[in-house]
Amino acid sequence: MKPWSTDRMFVARRPVLAALSTALVFGWVPELHAETRAPGTLSRAALGRLGDTIRNEVATGKIPGAVFLICQHGKPVYFESFGVRDPDTGQPMTPDSLFQIYSMSKAVTSVAAMMLVDDGKLALDDPVSKYIRAFADAKVGVDLSDEAGQHVLKLEPLERPITIRDLLRHTSGITYGFYGEGVIKKLYSDPKLYAGDFDNAEFADRIATLPLADQPGTRWNYSHSTDVLGRVVEVASGQSLYQFEKQRLFDPLGMSETAYYVADKAKWPLIARAYPIDRFRVAGIRDPTIPRRWESGGAGLISTITDYARFLQMLLNKGELDGKRYLKPETVAAMTSDQIGPETGIIHDPFYFPGPTSGFGLGFAVRTSPPPGTTWPLGEYRWDGAGGSFYFVDPVDDMLAVFMVMAPTQGGRIQLNLKTMMFESMGKGLRKD
Repeated sequence: MKPWSTDRMFVARRPVLAALSTALVFGWVPELHAETRAPGTLSRAALGRLGDTIRNEVATGKIPGAVFLICQHGKPVYFESFGVRDPDTGQPMTPDSLFQIYSMSKAVTSVAAMMLVDDGKLALDDPVSKYIRAFADAKVGVDLSDEAGQHVLKLEPLERPITIRDLLRHTSGITYGFYGEGVIKKLYSDPKLYAGDFDNAEFADRIATLPLADQPGTRWNYSHSTDVLGRVVEVASGQSLYQFEKQRLFDPLGMSETAYYVADKAKWPLIARAYPIDRFRVAGIRDPTIPRRWESGGAGLISTITDYARFLQMLLNKGELDGKRYLKPETVAAMTSDQIGPETGIIHDPFYFPGPTSGFGLGFAVRTSPPPGTTWPLGEYRWDGAGGSFYFVDPVDDMLAVFMVMAPTQGGRIQLNLKTMMFESMGKGLRKD
């Protein structure tokens, strides 16, 4: 018997249970009475279609389970858990499930850095070498490989220093080794880069010894930039990355389950697991039950859907939540505005993951034009993680959505499908309710 077949009755009750759970966490009162639908909101029919779509993903064996939360005007309008948390044990997915969120960590690290900018302890145009001395000797690698397969790498000096702004918008010249080809990419994929139980300081120094793929400020290149930014946060704050985030973000926001590994053994059964075919490791990121010194600002966090939604609601509220301010409104505006538009001359290469209708701000992809045939809202900002989880924030409609799953091979497809259905049901695409 397949693990999801015993879960159907539980899933049928879960929307109400999840709404009540969210009320306790967020301080929201779920509105379970008859629907009165305002313009620009999701109808119950649309929400039903979203749930049916995810249930089909579970029933057809594409994902073991997931959790989906949509909030609008500061309240949950949809919150449901699907399938199982762990396909090996058959434990049902629940709202308190713990997920490795991988690159969704980048938004948190970016916010931490911008809090220090607001504090006057960082400046966007500061050179990274002011905080990490090893980057003073950084060089750009020019790949001179020939058709005969001879790999020659020429090193050139920087035309200008890497800045904090470059780290935030992925224009530092640093790269990743998991996509693309060439001698520089191979250096970034070398297992030695992740050897041993290193900390953020040591990892940043290792990155600094590698050649940059581009001159700073010339090309958007998805990268370890946010890991380096995490070390900058440590130097500027005098705390470890987690200590700073816990003190300034996690504790005040009530993100009690967000950390770089799950220390409490009693909570290990809450960790969401993928199907065996989808089990993989992001380079250097271990099983979340194993303590490690590296607090990867780019990919290391574990969180719950309610924790992450609190974080996003703060951003949607322009830096404030429950009467406490975390960022200046103008800081959030800068973070969620395109920082690499045509006027900057920054190149968008074939591996430009935000896509043709989006720019990139200080930590987020930002919608700059609607996809063809739609009126998707401009200014929507978003990102996702290697495990398949994703989020987006839509200031125009005062809405946010978080989808958490452990299914790396399925996440991108599901993300596009769910988002398309949501915006179409609001009259922003090809179909209207």
